[in-house]
Amino acid sequence: MKPEPRPGQMPQGNVTGVVILGGAHGTLALARSLGAKDVPVWLVSTDTPLPGWSRRIRHKFDWPGPDDPNAISFLLDLAQKHGLAGALLIPGGDGEVRLVSQSIEALSPAFKIMLPSWDQLKFVCEKPLLYRRATELSVDIPPTYRFTSTEEAARAAIRFPVVLKPNMGGGGSELARAKVIRADDLASFDPVFQRAADEIGLDNVVVQELIPGGGEGQFSYSALWHDGKPVAEFTARRARQYPVDFGYTSTFVEVVDRPDAVDAARRLLTSIRHEGLVEIEFKRDARDGALRLLDVNPRPWSWFGLASAAGIDLGAMIWEIANGRDPGRQKTPRPGTAWMYLVRDMVSAVILISRGKLGVGDYLRSFGAVRAWATFSASDPLPGLLDIPVTAWRVLTRRILRLPARGSAGLAARNHPER
Repeated sequence: MKPEPRPGQMPQGNVTGVVILGGAHGTLALARSLGAKDVPVWLVSTDTPLPGWSRRIRHKFDWPGPDDPNAISFLLDLAQKHGLAGALLIPGGDGEVRLVSQSIEALSPAFKIMLPSWDQLKFVCEKPLLYRRATELSVDIPPTYRFTSTEEAARAAIRFPVVLKPNMGGGGSELARAKVIRADDLASFDPVFQRAADEIGLDNVVVQELIPGGGEGQFSYSALWHDGKPVAEFTARRARQYPVDFGYTSTFVEVVDRPDAVDAARRLLTSIRHEGLVEIEFKRDARDGALRLLDVNPRPWSWFGLASAAGIDLGAMIWEIANGRDPGRQKTPRPGTAWMYLVRDMVSAVILISRGKLGVGDYLRSFGAVRAWATFSASDPLPGLLDIPVTAWRVLTRRILRLPARGSAGLAARNHPER
C-alpha cells in the first residue's frame, strides 16, 4: 500500500487533466500551454469569462466562489459528477490560492495539488507575515507602518507619500478594487485609512512608504518549484503597467537578468519549502539602489505566456512533474523577449509619452521584441477578439461606476489575478 501524502505533497499516479480555479490572462496562457500538449483543461470561475472562450478549455463551470462556505463541497461534487477525479487542481486567483492551500487535506482525495499547505504558504501570501519573514532573511522591503488604531495612525510621524494595500489580494472593498491607494499627506491619508479599516479591518490594511518611479524599476522573479527547489526560473522587467504609477496589471514585460532578484526569491521560497508556480515582485529603489520586495503570487500571473515565448514552458513542466516525470533541463531564457497587453499598453504609452517619459520611436520599436500577447493567439483567436469589449465593460462597471463584482462578499470573495 502506498503511503498517504503529507499536506502539500502530491499523491502518485497519472493525472487525468487540469482543473484551473479562477484567473484571467495567466489562466488563459496556462490553458493554452497545456492544451498544446493535448492536456484536458477545465475551468471553474466566478469572475472574468476570458479564459473560458479559449478552445483549449474543455468546459467551463460557474461556482459560488472561493469565499462561499460550500466551496469545498462544490469542488468535490464537481470531481465526482464530471469524472474529474485525479486532475491537477491549480488556483488562478488569490482567493482560490488561500482556499486550496487551507483545504489540501479535504481536496486531496479528489485532486492532485502542487501548493504548500497554508501554515507554510501564509508567510508569503499575508503581507505582514511576508515582510516579517523577508526581514528575518535579510531581504529588503519598503518601510512599512503598523497601527493598532486609527487614532494612532492619525498621530503617527509618517513619511509621505505612502501607499495603502490590502493584506492579501481579493475582495470588493475600495482598497481591494484599487489594489494600491496613494496618500501624499495626512489630510488625504486619514479618510482613506479610516474607510479601509472600516471595510476590511485594521489588521488587513498595509501602509508602506512609496518607492519612487514607475514600472521601469519593477522586476519579477518567475518560477516553478518542486520539493522545495526551483525546477525552472527567470526574471523579467515590468517596463510598462496600467495605471502607470502603480498598476494593477502589467502591460509590457521583458526578460532581463536580475541575479539579485533570484537570490532574494530563493531565500524566501526555500524558507517555506515552496511547491508549484510563483511570481515575486520587486522594485528597485533609485535612492539607494536596493531591490525591495513588494508581493508574492503563488499562481499563474498575467504575463505567464512570456515564459514559453522565452523558451521556458512552465505549463508543460508542471504537467510532467504532476505525472511523476522528469520535466527536463531548463533552457536559457532569451533576453529581451517581451509580452504585451496591447489594449492597456496603448493607454499607458500615451500617458508616458505625454509626460516625456517615453519616446514615440522607443514605443514603436518595443513591438519588435514582442513574442507573446495577453490575449491574441492565431491558433486560439476568440479571447483576443472579445477582450476589448470585455475590458471596456469591466472598466466601466468596476472602475467608474464602482459596481460590486458578482459573488463578492468580504476581502477574499473576489480575486484580482491581473498582475
